[in-house]
Amino acid sequence: MELYLGTGGYTNDDWRGILYPEDAKSSAYLELYAEHFNAVELNSSFYNIPGTKAFAGMVKKSGSRVRFAVKLHSSMTHSRDADAELFKRLFESVAPLREAGMLGPFLAQFPYSFHRTPENRLYLKTLTDRFAEAGEALAVEFRTAEWHVPEVYDALTEAGLVAVSVDYPPLPNMPKPDLLLGTATAYIRLHGRNERTWYGGKSAAERHDYLYSKDELSPWVRSVVEAELEQCYLIFLNTTKGHALKNLKMIGELFAEAGVNAPMSL
Repeated sequence: MELYLGTGGYTNDDWRGILYPEDAKSSAYLELYAEHFNAVELNSSFYNIPGTKAFAGMVKKSGSRVRFAVKLHSSMTHSRDADAELFKRLFESVAPLREAGMLGPFLAQFPYSFHRTPENRLYLKTLTDRFAEAGEALAVEFRTAEWHVPEVYDALTEAGLVAVSVDYPPLPNMPKPDLLLGTATAYIRLHGRNERTWYGGKSAAERHDYLYSKDELSPWVRSVVEAELEQCYLIFLNTTKGHALKNLKMIGELFAEAGVNAPMSL
């Protein structure tokens, strides 16, 4: 099994003194990040799709050591009004990652408002067709429990999509932290379990202010080890205060105890 461990984004100034030197320039973050982890979720593409030169720079700075999961632009998941030209630009822009063997699955992170309605199911079918025609892998995250049912998992598997396994606070209508299988690739996103700030927090940093314990991470490791997978992406989103970095070290130790080599160093 190829195990890819990392975080959601790498441009975190509050990691200075933790992962990055205090005097590190932001332009050096990716190079420093790549010394420790072999995967990252690119968040900037949600706001603005980087150009080919920008992706080529990422290849160079990371030393071809990091697998990138590229998040879809907000117009593809939230407003859902992206035209064919924007999809074409996305597929063309990541060419440097693809050519370097550093392109992981694209990530469609749908909002809470994306309910399981006929209209939204039709949009998902259209989105699936676009990626199938382009020959690109797509992982899909749903944020409400209504999508997390066997018939949806079966439909995603049949369509060749990766159903994203999620770890959220245990709140009403939120998906449970279960490993979703179907394809040979698993994609896990751990957001933290801060019930107090999930809805009441003033920022994403407050919502993700949570440090997992080893006891909370152990079931994920056990499930991954027991599953027959070719690839597993395990991404921590609780980047606030360096929690994700501490949890990556924890989960690396847990994988090592289970006889699986974790490709990271902290």
